[in-house]
Amino acid sequence: MAARDLQERIKRLIVDRRLPPGAPLPTEPELMEFLGASRNSVREALKALQAMGIVEIRHGFGTYVGPMSFAPMIEGLAFRTVVGHYRGEDSLLQLLELREAVETGLVSRLAGRLPQADLAELDALVDRMEQQAAQGAGLADTDRAFHATLYRGLDNALLSEVLEAFWDAFHRVRRDLLDVPQDPRVTCRQHREILDAVRSGDSPRAERAIRDHFGNVRTRLSG
Repeated sequence: MAARDLQERIKRLIVDRRLPPGAPLPTEPELMEFLGASRNSVREALKALQAMGIVEIRHGFGTYVGPMSFAPMIEGLAFRTVVGHYRGEDSLLQLLELREAVETGLVSRLAGRLPQADLAELDALVDRMEQQAAQGAGLADTDRAFHATLYRGLDNALLSEVLEAFWDAFHRVRRDLLDVPQDPRVTCRQHREILDAVRSGDSPRAERAIRDHFGNVRTRLSG
């Protein structure tokens, strides 16, 4: 049986048995019997699935359903972007465009729809950014928290994970390739504008604010 077929059958087993993350899989001998495959074939299939985050092999304890996170995608996306950069490609800008396309398409859906609790949290985050800017501190963590809180209002866990994956990959690549300077006052002003636009319910204004924000990042990366 081909390696890909074994992987698919193990994934089907997880789905059919409705095994949640952290649940134990059948033992290796049980999988060999179930799949009609050799020990080496089963082990290779499990190793491949572990690389995807689908299973977790705990040596001495067994094999368990993995966290099914986007970590493998983040690693692959970040590495592909770094390799592309050293090949002379505009790979970091391309990754930025991907984030911009996703966020611009989503922010209009939030305009006028965020609950007061989320708006208050976003206000506090922008206030913190302004304080950090005045102190000369970095804004990256607060910036990330702002975007995560903003799109949390869509109540879509999968979407939140995808946005987190894009954020992780983008900032990992920036860390590996270069330290791009930024004017923290501009960053704070743009986030305040995004928040005000969403609060006012003005979808076109919210889209413009997001595009202006990404345009500023693009200019810095191109400089």
